[in-house]
Amino acid sequence: MPILSYGLTFIAAYLLGSIPTGYWVGRAKGVDIRTVGSKNMGATNVFRTVGKTLGILVLLVDALKGWLAVACVAPLIGHAFPSDAAPVWLAVTAGFGAIFGHNYTCWLQFKGGKGIATSAGVFLALVPDALGIALGVWIVLFAATRYVSVASMAAAAVLPLAAWLTTRDIRLTAVAGVAGVLAIYKHKANLGRLLAGTEHRIELGKKKGAQ
Repeated sequence: MPILSYGLTFIAAYLLGSIPTGYWVGRAKGVDIRTVGSKNMGATNVFRTVGKTLGILVLLVDALKGWLAVACVAPLIGHAFPSDAAPVWLAVTAGFGAIFGHNYTCWLQFKGGKGIATSAGVFLALVPDALGIALGVWIVLFAATRYVSVASMAAAAVLPLAAWLTTRDIRLTAVAGVAGVLAIYKHKANLGRLLAGTEHRIELGKKKGAQ
């Protein structure tokens, strides 16, 4: 039955996505990432408060979670439990499972990161050309502002249009739209700080303490 394949795919991808990479890396360095900086468990807060190298490591691992969910988990379950479920929808289910797992991890009282890196991994597997466009927007906005939040929200907003332009597939466009809205919603605290003028900038090449 398709419902079984979808359910197992979502659960497996959720558990993969729920691995709290930033929290574990922080703990390994004696830091509870939930209590420092922005108190977020994503790569940016690790980068700022624990160290640049470890922040980049968290970024890569979180992205890998999303990519593995779509590229490996969905096909494996589709093969192990044959059904009428369309491969593209199994892949989409896996992608959403990984993103929700990262954003609302069951291991830390359903609190997590903002899902940008994990979403990037998901869309690298689903629509790599669209991700490339969104990444380009991210790079330009980050270079101009040094605000990770501004760059991330802009990339999330552009992703659905990029998905449509590169695939002309309404399903993938809709998926990108939902993921983009979720990513922007998870940045609501950043929006408040931007409006108040208290949002943190990343200053490359300068050593900055925790804020």
